[in-house]
Amino acid sequence: MEKIIKFSSKTVVMANEDVDTDQIIPARFLTLPSKEGIGECLFYDWRFDESGQPNKDFILNKEESQNCSVLVAGNNFGCGSSREHAPWALVDYGFKAIVSTSFADIFKNNSLKNGLIPITVPKEMHNWLINNPGVEVMIDLENTLIQTQHGHQSSFPVESFSRYCLMNGIDQLGYILSQESEITKHENKI
Repeated sequence: MEKIIKFSSKTVVMANEDVDTDQIIPARFLTLPSKEGIGECLFYDWRFDESGQPNKDFILNKEESQNCSVLVAGNNFGCGSSREHAPWALVDYGFKAIVSTSFADIFKNNSLKNGLIPITVPKEMHNWLINNPGVEVMIDLENTLIQTQHGHQSSFPVESFSRYCLMNGIDQLGYILSQESEITKHENKI
């Protein structure tokens, strides 16, 4: 996992409400053998038409969305089934953070475990971000703060262990492995 401490990016706005994990990554792609390349399947049924050609009207296919690592999403993002493939696809596509007023709990936890920051902001800030697509934002995970170039800012909640893992670029297994000497010391006492 990539370390995430502080970064800036323009935003991509996809204000759809109740986007479920089957829309994020359709079920037919859940059998892919690796996380690598799964970003190609992100929002597949919205990004591509029936013949596999890019839908020129979909926001991620537009020039202004290229190289953006912050998605501003509608309320209740990531609802539906509990597939870890959804944050895998978002991260592989290039997103580091999703901003919304709320997230489905399982999606939020899966995101934190896979290098994606789910940022919950108040409705006023969310509305401003929705109405100002492409705005530059700075995300400071160390201080749990999101700030726009126009001075709008909000703190956001992140559970401390997840924050530690994201800032150190490790997942839960990586954390356990980093404690190997302490674990061995404890086992030797027994």
